[in-house]
Amino acid sequence: MSPATPLLGSLALQAPTLTPQIVHVSATTCNNLSLFKDLLKEYRRLDDTITMRLNRANAVMRDKERGSPSGKGTVQDQACFYLWQELMSNWTRRTQLVQFCVDVVDKSVQDKKAIVENSESTPASQRKAQAEIFSDTVKREQIHRELNVETIVRQRSVDAFRERCKYFEPPASDEEARKMWFSR
Repeated sequence: MSPATPLLGSLALQAPTLTPQIVHVSATTCNNLSLFKDLLKEYRRLDDTITMRLNRANAVMRDKERGSPSGKGTVQDQACFYLWQELMSNWTRRTQLVQFCVDVVDKSVQDKKAIVENSESTPASQRKAQAEIFSDTVKREQIHRELNVETIVRQRSVDAFRERCKYFEPPASDEEARKMWFSR
């Protein structure tokens, strides 16, 4: 397949983008809810395709095993471990994104409350700040809701993962992963 030929079918969904794009998240990203949600949607693609990715990871590990046996457990164990690492790093990035945006919007609300409470502020600036507080409060609630959505998405992924990787346990060194794994 030539480099200009796009990936099609399940490979296009499963494979990471060949030209990864680094997105620099700023306060502007957090204040633009459409952009913020689009970014989360991209991050959640791994979770949305977990069953197919488990199938493909098994196939890839099987092919590697045929080429040069590694002796590092069964093909299934290797595939599960590989995908688990990918899930955990993806979840960490998403959590960082959501937490960053929560902090940005919370700080914006605090700054505007300070303007409203400042007796030296003009009435016009106080009214403007009050209106922006309302707008930012709505944003803050929507971003906070993403934390709830994140919990649901993760649990769904863990359930699918457990169904396929019955004998997998996260490494003992990864306390956060083990807490999530044994929470049910």
